Amino acid sequence: MSTDLKYLAFTAMLTAALWIPYIVCQVMSNGFLTPANYVDPTPRPVPLWGKRADRTYINAVEVFAPFAALVIVAHLAGKADAMTAFWAQCFFWLRVAHAIVYLFAIPYLRTLIFTLGFVSVAGIFWELIK
Repeated sequence: MSTDLKYLAFTAMLTAALWIPYIVCQVMSNGFLTPANYVDPTPRPVPLWGKRADRTYINAVEVFAPFAALVIVAHLAGKADAMTAFWAQCFFWLRVAHAIVYLFAIPYLRTLIFTLGFVSVAGIFWELIK
């Protein structure tokens, strides 16, 4: 497996697992779901860290699609190389860092890391079109 695809798989698993802190917060704050929760989907109140955990997951899902599409296109087009591997690795580690700083509410650094993640996606795109 190429490095690009390996880090795509790592990013997919990270994204898939980021719902866990939110659910932990829900259970800690409100207990386990009851049948009534399945009828009324209104979100139950959670502390601020739980809201950030939810947004962390949603944000990861939102940025995963463009990253995944570009990695797959690079692979299929035969353009995966050391640079696309570099950008894929950067994206993964930046998403790990983003999740941490988002959960711990670290301002400014979160925005910087998010922006660098976009630069990583743009880097893969650049390697495709050049």
